[in-house]
Amino acid sequence: MTRPTVDETHDPARLSWVESANGHPDFPIQNLPLGVFSPVDTDERRIGAAIGDRILDLRAATVAGLIEGAASAVLGDATLNRTMGLGAAERLHLRRQLSKLLSDDTHRSQVEPLLHDTADCTLHLPAAIGDYTDFYVGIRHAENVGKLFRPDNPLLPNYKHVPIGYHGRASSVRASGAPVIRPNGQTKAPDAEAPSFGPAKRLDYELELGVWIGPGNDLGQPIPIERAMDHIAGFCLLNDWSARDLQAWEYQPLGPFLAKNFLSTVSPWVVTIEAMAPFFVAQDPRPEGDPQPLPYLWDEDDQASGALSIELEVHLSSAQMREGGQAPVRLSHGPAANMYWTVGQIVTHHASNGCNLNPGDLLGTGTISAPERDGFGSLIEITRGGADPIRIPGGERTFLQDGDEIALSARAQAPGRVSIGFGSCRGIVQPAPAV
Repeated sequence: MTRPTVDETHDPARLSWVESANGHPDFPIQNLPLGVFSPVDTDERRIGAAIGDRILDLRAATVAGLIEGAASAVLGDATLNRTMGLGAAERLHLRRQLSKLLSDDTHRSQVEPLLHDTADCTLHLPAAIGDYTDFYVGIRHAENVGKLFRPDNPLLPNYKHVPIGYHGRASSVRASGAPVIRPNGQTKAPDAEAPSFGPAKRLDYELELGVWIGPGNDLGQPIPIERAMDHIAGFCLLNDWSARDLQAWEYQPLGPFLAKNFLSTVSPWVVTIEAMAPFFVAQDPRPEGDPQPLPYLWDEDDQASGALSIELEVHLSSAQMREGGQAPVRLSHGPAANMYWTVGQIVTHHASNGCNLNPGDLLGTGTISAPERDGFGSLIEITRGGADPIRIPGGERTFLQDGDEIALSARAQAPGRVSIGFGSCRGIVQPAPAV
């Protein structure tokens, strides 16, 4: 398994002359995530790198002759697709240049005018997403939801043999902050004779990681597990909003459809796979008695260092809480180690039948839940299908109400390393359109 290596850009002693970067919870100089932004008072989209509370305009830096190599030919684009498609060596060369520019005073006088205050900018989707696939690798989530419907046999027979996934809707993926418009849809109550149409009543969130595809593969050409990391450009947070009542009625026999495709929210910054080099760890061993994956899904190096050391959190605030200045309530927290399959395995499985992946394609891990209730990654789990409401200031929740805001956050951590974050992934629920 080819993985990025730790180098001078990860040095915990390295500081930036951009003062807000030093000690920044998400974007110290050890991170340098890439994204697409519009400067204040303009709709023009530019590629940038986050550094503390600021954004370095990479198009302008290239024009100024501060960036060289293959990246200089693509950083003038309005999306990151071609940048994601660069090979690992070219992406690493770009990272090293950015790290030096922002830590070494040599070019400070040239670089400083190219910085924008993040608070004054608009952040966009980082790529034009050609395809979006959502997986189901959070085994605790699969068990928790399965128990609600199949108490004696929560996992379906194929779960431990194959990474389960479905093709989502790329057109409705949006960057953090986009409104969450409650969907209308068809539902059927257990005691009703016929279905009805109207606003979803059991609106939920799902805590996931997003995986951005880098260099793709040709149609008909699988990706071997030992090369899977070569096809990953980076990571983000992903909230796959779900209408559980629509889902319960429509998902059989073909699976998720309108209950899922009304909106998926991602954090706008791509934490590059190169930035994540210190945070790859061993995959948790499979429990005794679990089946050995088929050979195309098994690589010893992937098992030794293909998992991610990331801590995830979810917070909720109601409209009433925000109006009263009350702090959000933490709904859950837990590690990404609760993934049953590695990101390498899901990339390899996706392409195993010859499916072609392209730069800027997005894969979701599926909901990541910890074993205990304070680490569950969705309300359907936390409230046990609505039977056990949670208390929040001013009321209680089984599922999301209009005005509720969900905010996901994550930090990659490792001993002796500067932790890095993923930025904001949030959305506020708006009323359904009139029908």
